[in-house]
Amino acid sequence: MQDLSFSIFPTENFVDLGLFQFGKERCSPSHSFGPAKRNHFLFHYVISGMGVLMADDSKGVTRTYRVKSRDGFLIMPNQTTTYIADNDMPWEYCWIEFDGLRAKGILESAGLGTDSPIYHARHNDLREDMVREMLYISDNSALPPIHLIGHLYLFLDYLMRSSASKILQSGSKLRDFYIHEALEYIEHNFQNNISVEDIAAVCGLNRSYFGKIFKEAIGKTPQEFLLSYRMSKAAELMKLTKLSIGDIGAAVGYASPLHFSRAFKNTYGVSPREWRNTNKIKL
Repeated sequence: MQDLSFSIFPTENFVDLGLFQFGKERCSPSHSFGPAKRNHFLFHYVISGMGVLMADDSKGVTRTYRVKSRDGFLIMPNQTTTYIADNDMPWEYCWIEFDGLRAKGILESAGLGTDSPIYHARHNDLREDMVREMLYISDNSALPPIHLIGHLYLFLDYLMRSSASKILQSGSKLRDFYIHEALEYIEHNFQNNISVEDIAAVCGLNRSYFGKIFKEAIGKTPQEFLLSYRMSKAAELMKLTKLSIGDIGAAVGYASPLHFSRAFKNTYGVSPREWRNTNKIKL
């Protein structure tokens, strides 16, 4: 018998880490989901029972993994996966879908990625702390978003420390410094006509190498991140102010209202005016 509960996280602008949806489910025998792709990171923890995960690796080859109670599995953005509950001992699991600037690095530190999607705890006490945070988020969807984001940080901390299978590579601290410098520059200059070359120059790196380490750390190219950051700021202004669409476009670095509207629609799927009509707060 299927027993499902889940919640969609409200639209908020959390750049470092953000929630999208979460829940828990007791699956019926052979219940399956997929093949499908996700837009964000999705982590399942198996509370009881077992099942199978079929996931494409980094070369596009489909791999099959048996996942049992007290293990978990990670689905990466844009990764094709199918997962199926066991016929005799179908699994019960909880899940969290999340994303953000810090997500990829934290998951890598936990030893999780496209080619290593299965979570095995090395520290049982920290694993129990992790599960407690997942269930807390699932059971308290009505609490304020900032409160739940705090528990998302705790969940990821316990996830990383309970697996503790990845040792930081030499040079990673220097890379983190460059990424921090780049993000700080974008945060303070996104409204100006800045380029990837400008951001790389601030870090003292050539464009090619900067683009490589940025994509590895953040999961997006510098161009993709700058666009995403500008659009999230534009959405925030449309939601919280009475500024015109043209003024908002100019405030996030677009001299042309037409170019801004096209970029916004490519990101959110609707025009700025349509988005504002659906999401604006009465002032």
